[in-house]
Amino acid sequence: MSEITDLGVAALRDGVRAGTFSAREVADAFIVKVSKAKALNAFIVETPEHALAAATAADEALAKGEALKPLAGVPIGMKDLFATKGVQTTAASHMLEGFKPVYESTVSQKLWDAGAGMLGKLNLDQFAMGSSNETSYFGNVISPWRRGGGDNAPLAPGGSSGGSSAAIAARLVPGATGTDTGGSIRQPAAFTGISGIKPTYGRCSRWGVVAFASSLDQAGPMARDVKDCAILLENMAGFDAKDSTSLNLPVPKWEELLSGDLKGKKIGIPKEYRLDGTPEEILALWDQGIAWVKDAGAEVVEVSLPHTKYALPTYYIIAPAEASSNLARYDGVRYGLRELADGQNLQDMYAATRAAGFGPEVQRRILIGTYVLSAGFYDAYFTQASKVRTLIAQDFENAFTVCDLLLTPTAPSAAFALGEKSADPLAMYLNDVFTVPASLAGLPAMSVPAGLDSAGLPLGLQIIGKPLDEQGVLGAGLAIEQRAGFTARPEQWW
Repeated sequence: MSEITDLGVAALRDGVRAGTFSAREVADAFIVKVSKAKALNAFIVETPEHALAAATAADEALAKGEALKPLAGVPIGMKDLFATKGVQTTAASHMLEGFKPVYESTVSQKLWDAGAGMLGKLNLDQFAMGSSNETSYFGNVISPWRRGGGDNAPLAPGGSSGGSSAAIAARLVPGATGTDTGGSIRQPAAFTGISGIKPTYGRCSRWGVVAFASSLDQAGPMARDVKDCAILLENMAGFDAKDSTSLNLPVPKWEELLSGDLKGKKIGIPKEYRLDGTPEEILALWDQGIAWVKDAGAEVVEVSLPHTKYALPTYYIIAPAEASSNLARYDGVRYGLRELADGQNLQDMYAATRAAGFGPEVQRRILIGTYVLSAGFYDAYFTQASKVRTLIAQDFENAFTVCDLLLTPTAPSAAFALGEKSADPLAMYLNDVFTVPASLAGLPAMSVPAGLDSAGLPLGLQIIGKPLDEQGVLGAGLAIEQRAGFTARPEQWW
């Protein structure tokens, strides 16, 4: 039998049910793996006791002949943006260091109710702001991947869900939660050779998730393959009365209905995504993906998304604006960090607390957001961006009158070395050029690993679907996965 930690969510779930191994054996194997991978810095907090308690419950239920919960025997990683009762929740910021919520986020509670155990809280870009996991107060996450040819430069695992992507790629966890505001599930998935899906906005509750940009934030699963993502998403999604944007709809049986047969489907190829300067390897992989979906039975059509070129500037007005509003609550008064020196007044305390608690990227986005919301510039920036966002959503609506799904690259490059882009925020923001449009429109979108570049690093393809068509997105992802036959994994150095 292969090593337990080489198995994914479905294989672990089914193996525990069949008695191939116990849930305790699974938990123990992953706990050991996590404890030996400190060099990756993927975890902020490790919670072996949580994983063992869930495993014990699964084994006891099996011994009594009771029906097992859907995720019994499956330990996972939890992005440290989800509030976990009694377990430190920091959003990777000094501002929340030491904060232990007295409540559980809806998504994490659903996963625990389904029988999953928690191996720990995963590192991320601070307040989910970043594309490389270099903005965390708790240090950079290091990708388990290395470039070929003896280049040992530490690589970015993507962001903001970089701890999740690194942990899955390194086989420290079989699956993990992520959040996606402008690409924070899909881009790290592409960088590390795993799968990840951002569901339709409102599919998963935002309650108990530390807010970045409320009209964009959406939780989703990350795992080794498409089927595992479907299993996790089924157990994360569902209506929540505590979240006013939650969709009051039944959760489909995504795993049961999963099929890679694309007969009768039309897949659109947006011509605006062929950007100048995109590496040839990315474009060649995209062409390969087009051939794969044709082989799966789909008809391919060219579509136009004319407002795509405005998506990034629109996003980097709306997201910081919402962030500046959401992060106003961190003022040193009610919870979190408080910096207070003798003789300071309240205003001094606010300023000192926010200067010490927020990292440079978070401060940059708060300043941008405050500026675009200020009285003299609100109409020129935020109002205009909101109008353009509507036009971007309309582009997708028009495209979906002639096709069912869209196929694009996930990211404009493979993983880059840490430090390579951190000095230039604009270069960093360009990482999200292919992922942001679907976020602005609230559409389901997924990245699946499709090949390697010349340096031996993973590259991903993105499928974008109509609102609520996660099934179609997962199906197309499976079709690509089956044809790509992606089995590459990083060689262990950590």
